[in-house]
Amino acid sequence: MQNLQKLELMDKIQRELEDLQNSQTSVLKKVSQIAADNITLGVGFLDEKLSDIQDEVDSSLNVIKELSEAFVAHRDKFYTDNKLAAEVDPTA
Repeated sequence: MQNLQKLELMDKIQRELEDLQNSQTSVLKKVSQIAADNITLGVGFLDEKLSDIQDEVDSSLNVIKELSEAFVAHRDKFYTDNKLAAEVDPTA
């Protein structure tokens, strides 16, 4: 696989990581909304389980953010180390 192809694949992976982060954020918002609605109902087992879900999704979201940041640094280093600026932007 050529370096430019690797860079394109890295960019695709980064977009997917961002999409995953957005999806987890949406899940967290949805669980929070259900928890807020349950305040009116007061169903005990929902309180307990929704709290567990919120904790797990929040933890997962933090891992995804850290992974995404590390991957961006890896991609940027690859880009620089392989002098891909000229191939990506010929005017550079």
